[in-house]
Amino acid sequence: MSDDILISAAGLSVGYKIGKGIFQHSILKAVDNVSIHIKRGSFFGLVGESGSGKTTLGRALLNAVPITGGNATYDDGDVNYDLTALSKDELGDYRRRAQLIFQDPYAALSPRMTVRDIIAEPLEVMKITSSRQETDERVREIAARCRLNLEHLRRFPHAFSGGQRQRISIARALVSRPQFIVADEAVAALDVSIQADVLNLLKQLQGEMDLTFMFISHDLSVVAHTCDHVAVMYLGRLVETAPTRQLFAAPKHPYTKALFSAIPSLNPDDRGRAQRLEGEIPSPTNQPSGCKFHTRCPHVIDRCRSEEPQLETADGAHEVACHRWQELLKVG
Repeated sequence: MSDDILISAAGLSVGYKIGKGIFQHSILKAVDNVSIHIKRGSFFGLVGESGSGKTTLGRALLNAVPITGGNATYDDGDVNYDLTALSKDELGDYRRRAQLIFQDPYAALSPRMTVRDIIAEPLEVMKITSSRQETDERVREIAARCRLNLEHLRRFPHAFSGGQRQRISIARALVSRPQFIVADEAVAALDVSIQADVLNLLKQLQGEMDLTFMFISHDLSVVAHTCDHVAVMYLGRLVETAPTRQLFAAPKHPYTKALFSAIPSLNPDDRGRAQRLEGEIPSPTNQPSGCKFHTRCPHVIDRCRSEEPQLETADGAHEVACHRWQELLKVG
């Protein structure tokens, strides 16, 4: 394994038993046999429709949901943790090193706490600082980095706009000085102009604090602006992964192409060219055999219905899981 890999997962799966007692007969496969490598200092994007398993994968890498199959490791040079077998002390330390930025800045903040107390809470719970003075210094430092001033620290969340609340959430996530951040739809609830401001802040903080991000989003335009590498997820599986420019220049999986074709365009000639996907994403409790995408794919053949494709190298770091991707390149 390369020394610059911070997070690595091989065959990672997350499943939940459905029902109780004698009726507990089915498994919901939220994440199914996913393998990824996230480089230290990178902005790794994860995209897909709602229900594809993006959030569950992010939380599994934070050890916030149990990993039921495969393995995952975290290695920042100081520690090397097996995320499937963390002791109580290791889990406490990992909580400091890996943090989450929530999607909804309105629901993520307690209305009964001041901004100072919200940001300071991780320091106090994890016993990172030894005195109130040290805590206040850390809070003021990260607040300034997140473009919050001292006056803001005395206020309550209801006094702030959505963008300001998200900056408070970011400050809370970063106050423990983590290495790895999962940003779960971190700008989805914000207006477009505010989205750009928050994204630029995240990129700035990444450089200043040497952070590694997993950026979960359904918005490909946001991913293109922010991420270095992108993985496309469908029904718990990765269907394509590549460096961002390479993926946007030449997507190879039919699902990825459909997502790209749905990006709104200001060009009138492009209207009506979006590739429509028939039907809804299947239930994770009753997944189709073979390729998970075959029930909605316009290029399906018999092999797709019976044999599940595996990720294979298409070009350099570009990988795709499709039986027909080479054929489809020839027909455009």
